[in-house]
Amino acid sequence: QLQLVESGGGLVQPGGSLRLSCAASRFTLDYYTIGWFRQAPGKEREGVSCISSSGGSTNYADSVKGRFTISRDNAKNTVYLQMNSLKPEDTAVYYCAAARVTRYSCSGYAPPVQADFGSWGQGTQVTVSS
Repeated sequence: QLQLVESGGGLVQPGGSLRLSCAASRFTLDYYTIGWFRQAPGKEREGVSCISSSGGSTNYADSVKGRFTISRDNAKNTVYLQMNSLKPEDTAVYYCAAARVTRYSCSGYAPPVQADFGSWGQGTQVTVSS
């Protein structure tokens, strides 16, 4: 089974930046759409961004548009989430997840939903605070 490991989380001041990484093992990511999700304390997990298998299509939640950028390097089997202009409300555990391209391609205009993704990482904590 595809294994995903997130890294890059931490504590950052408002206005700062972090880059999260999602590294895959056991299988190549070439045939998977990747999504980033986050879950804040007491809230449901929400879709943040997704990227198609080729990297040619991306989507973002309205709350992060213009601040977050998703990218992938299939040669390194890794997907990234660059987060700029971070706000306290971005504080959450961030998860990456993979969906087979036959299930979900990230070709629409909406952020990803959990039900389309079958493989999940363990999450990385992002805390935005002064």
